[in-house]
Amino acid sequence: MQSHENQWIDISVLIRHGMPLWPGDPDIGLETAEKTVYRVTSLRISAHTGTHCDAPRHFFASGASIDAFPPEAGIGTARVIQTDGPVTEAALGQMGERLLFKGAPYIEPAAARAIAAAGVRLVGIDSLSVDPVESTEYAAHKILLGSGVWIVELLDLSAAMPGRYELICLPLKIFGSDGAPARAFLRRLAE
Repeated sequence: MQSHENQWIDISVLIRHGMPLWPGDPDIGLETAEKTVYRVTSLRISAHTGTHCDAPRHFFASGASIDAFPPEAGIGTARVIQTDGPVTEAALGQMGERLLFKGAPYIEPAAARAIAAAGVRLVGIDSLSVDPVESTEYAAHKILLGSGVWIVELLDLSAAMPGRYELICLPLKIFGSDGAPARAFLRRLAE
């Protein structure tokens, strides 16, 4: 019998009609046209639909766009941290270059500052945003993106227990965009 211990876990959400969307974002347009001998699917979505990366340009006009995403930010060792509430500075514990938060509705500003100060390259969360949905300040976005920390939102971490993993997370390369859908995978590493 084959062991599933070192198997890759897909931590991307499925893009589909009826999926969670940021309030005010456009509905998903997903249509298939049947041609004579083949099929073509047309997709109309926001750059921030499903599992996606935010680029600094999302909040800073002169910030890097998603086509400048460095692959080394999304490929390497990551730590999954279970919070079951907002990410606080006290919940951070041992940090690394990439942090993924499970059960976190958002990241508090003090935690975002600590993450940025620690030199983290990428932060992921299994909710719609690193800021509360009702936020008008978007403090976590501004702190993280302003410090060069790339953000991944709406991950599916349901099959990932807390611990160390190998991460592959790469956004689509869209010229000048403030974000892009991404595909992300984890593989468990020994502690």
